[in-house]
Amino acid sequence: MSILALLFVIAGLSLIGWLTARVRAVAFRRGTVRRFSSLPSHHGGYVALWVAGPALVFLAVWALATPALVTDAVLEMPAAASLPPPGFERAAILSQARSIAEGRTVASDNPAAAALAPAYVAQAARYGWIGTIVALLLAIAGGVQAYLQIKPGFGARARIERLVMASLLAASLIAILTTMGIIASLLLESWRFFQLVPVIDFLFGTHWSPQVIDPADPGRALGAVPLFWGTFFIGAVIAMLVAIPFGLMSAIYLTQYATARVRRWMKPILEILAGVPTVVYGYFAALTVAPAVRDFAVAIGIPYASAESALAAGLVMGVMIIPFVSSMADDSIAAVPAAMRDGSLAMGATTSETISRVLLPAALPGVVGGVLLAVSRAIGETMIVVMAASGAATISLNPLSSATTVTKQIVDLLTGEAEFDSPKTLAAFALGLTLFIITLILNIAALTVVKRYREAYD
Repeated sequence: MSILALLFVIAGLSLIGWLTARVRAVAFRRGTVRRFSSLPSHHGGYVALWVAGPALVFLAVWALATPALVTDAVLEMPAAASLPPPGFERAAILSQARSIAEGRTVASDNPAAAALAPAYVAQAARYGWIGTIVALLLAIAGGVQAYLQIKPGFGARARIERLVMASLLAASLIAILTTMGIIASLLLESWRFFQLVPVIDFLFGTHWSPQVIDPADPGRALGAVPLFWGTFFIGAVIAMLVAIPFGLMSAIYLTQYATARVRRWMKPILEILAGVPTVVYGYFAALTVAPAVRDFAVAIGIPYASAESALAAGLVMGVMIIPFVSSMADDSIAAVPAAMRDGSLAMGATTSETISRVLLPAALPGVVGGVLLAVSRAIGETMIVVMAASGAATISLNPLSSATTVTKQIVDLLTGEAEFDSPKTLAAFALGLTLFIITLILNIAALTVVKRYREAYD
């Protein structure tokens, strides 16, 4: 039975369990004025959960374990006796045989893989039926056990609420454990890197050339200062010079000058920019903005301007994060008490004077928090700099020259055929850890500022 058909069967059994439990609950409520702690629908939901829950959990675990079980069963069959010893060649043959059995490959030029394909089909069908039978037995057993618990004094509602709370706790723990796993992997691999390259050489070195590394002194070619400078110059200088003025002015216009009808249309249109995939911005930067910037540089007398300049990547990145700055500034200005604005206007101040001398100073903490969040978003951007920025690690104040960023180099380091335990590959984890710490500090600072602002006006 296919997995989709099995899911439909389990859903049908859950529906049957819900209906029968509800009918039973309605029956014992009929003809009495007693108050019950649970509704018939709660009893039905309790039985339905016991029908579907254990079966679905088993299927999830079984789906993860089945490929290994099938492979082990195939290796024990006579057709696998002629396979080479464990290694890359055996793994390649088994992978081809599995592809043929699953229909992802029509045929293979390897006779050993073609001979093992029928065994894969047979063992996959065998373990598929085992999983189907066990899942159905679990669904039926769980439903029967839950149905027998349906009585007048049974608290089905409390059981369901506890289950929901446990599910929410599990979801939150998954998020927390995932974050801890990411941090642990970064720390572990970064520790391996810093055993090969001194921390001082990495953080303060000014030469970045991972393609040419001296095995005796790899730190000489892995100085990350040019990457930090490029990340700061593109994401925190050029992008912010675009995003802060346009984001702040758009927020001022939408909150103070625009009519309700204009605001109703303009604010969603502005926020559409936040929903555009970053790869689209990357194409726009590489195919439109970068050539235009180069042509402009040539027109003003700079013949050797790069087509992969820091200015091109920074301009598009600034456009991308305008909605972040605008949204935070909009919320901050709107949160200023109306009495402050009205009092300023009543004292004879103009609208522009009220904005510059009353509203913006009062909303400044929220605006600063939004800018810090936007900066952390900009320096972590990948697709735009991968497609528009250069791979040349330089330290220059010229926005028309080539520049690279930390995220661009992480992509370059993790693509290719370098050994995973080489300093070149491990440098990507050290860069990732550094970027993680920087963005974490910016986020903490932004949230602290915003929290203080909200406490002031609550």
